[in-house]
Amino acid sequence: MSKLWGGRFTKKTDQLVEEYTASIMFDKELAEEDIQGSLAHVTMLGKCGILPDGDVEKIKDGLHKIQNIIRRGEMEFTVSDEDIHMNIEKALMEEVGPVGGKLHTGRSRNDQVATDMHLFLRKRVVEFVGLLIKLQEALLEQATKNLDTIIPGYTHLQRAQPILFAHHLMAYVSMFQRDIERLQESYKRINVLPLGAGALAGTTFPIDRHFVAEQLGFDKVYENSLDAVSDRDFIVEFLSNGAMIMMHLSRFCEEMVLWSSTEFNFIELDDAFCTGSSIMPQKKNPDVAELVRGKTGRVYGNLFGLLTVLKGLPLAYNKDMQEDKEGMLDTVNTLQGALQLFAPMVATMKVNKERMREAVNTDFSNATDIADYLVNQNLPFRQAHEIIGKIVLYCIQNKKYLLDLTIEEYKKFSSLFDDRIYAVLQPEQVVNARNVYGGTASNQVTEAIARAQVVTTEATAWYDVFIVKSK
Repeated sequence: MSKLWGGRFTKKTDQLVEEYTASIMFDKELAEEDIQGSLAHVTMLGKCGILPDGDVEKIKDGLHKIQNIIRRGEMEFTVSDEDIHMNIEKALMEEVGPVGGKLHTGRSRNDQVATDMHLFLRKRVVEFVGLLIKLQEALLEQATKNLDTIIPGYTHLQRAQPILFAHHLMAYVSMFQRDIERLQESYKRINVLPLGAGALAGTTFPIDRHFVAEQLGFDKVYENSLDAVSDRDFIVEFLSNGAMIMMHLSRFCEEMVLWSSTEFNFIELDDAFCTGSSIMPQKKNPDVAELVRGKTGRVYGNLFGLLTVLKGLPLAYNKDMQEDKEGMLDTVNTLQGALQLFAPMVATMKVNKERMREAVNTDFSNATDIADYLVNQNLPFRQAHEIIGKIVLYCIQNKKYLLDLTIEEYKKFSSLFDDRIYAVLQPEQVVNARNVYGGTASNQVTEAIARAQVVTTEATAWYDVFIVKSK
């Protein structure tokens, strides 16, 4: 069979051109959405009297048969038919005859492919919200179990101040909450219907775009036909959100890799999420965490790739825009794989509380509290800071820690010291002294967990509604 668009041409397309310009290798993943959009479109054509009811029913029956063939994995996609739209349309014509060619009445592949991607991303965004909620729940469970676990807090990867391990985990709960909110916010820009814009200027047929939008569950239709077929902002926004999620996952991965090393020994990852060495039998490698960290780069690349494609394009559709799909699909698959693994990896993570406490007891992360102690006795902070610096240097030179010093040694540096300093320096006291909203004090972290659980419940309610709406 000749090309469905081949009437104007006198020569057959070069095979290398067919292979180079075809997108069926990757856009076949949009098959469900393509059929979903076609069913709504042909129903509208019947409602508006553009096609007779008999033709509409024949086309719909044919589309359902092709849908089942695809779901069974029996559809043979061909490069010669270029993309998912042409493959399905040709299969439809083979199934129902020439009447199948009427399906394309009042639409173009330009508005058709845009509709497919809106449908595809709409569903995936909701799914990712659900996966992020599961990750938050795993973090909240670990945080609840570690409200009495103290860990060194770091800046510049140097021990800074003791914090609750639960407080550290709750920082990631906050990060992933922002990710959820960004995805939720992006949904309204994804849930806009481009179909009916035609190639770029609309169509001469008396179609009803709002009826199609209602059938497909879209909240709005594009106001401008040029914008409808050329807009890829919603994909760029998704790729940006995906890059942010991967960045947050990657930061956590870096910490898990460090924490699970012999040098830190703060946590142990479950065997199910690690691999061994082919030559060193003692090794237990945190490969999942490392791969998520590594795959973050490809998601960044997908974002910058599409931004670069779009930056010089005149309105409306250009073939360059075919490059929007591979990166989008790759980001979807990369995110899905990472998020599906992350929640169980966090849930099964074993925390070495004793080692964390040992680390806190063998550093100078409680030094700031000595400065605060002196400030509370009316010594200017800068003078207190200098005194504590000298005390830390003295400890290093004498191989001691702050709790090892006698009161006589403290008094060498300031007469303001008395026995109360030892209570001030206890890790629990250091932690609980940060009793401000958002701080690491035990009661503050407990309240933060309670607030996060409420927010997670609200996000779950949104997910439950929109997972149905997006289908």
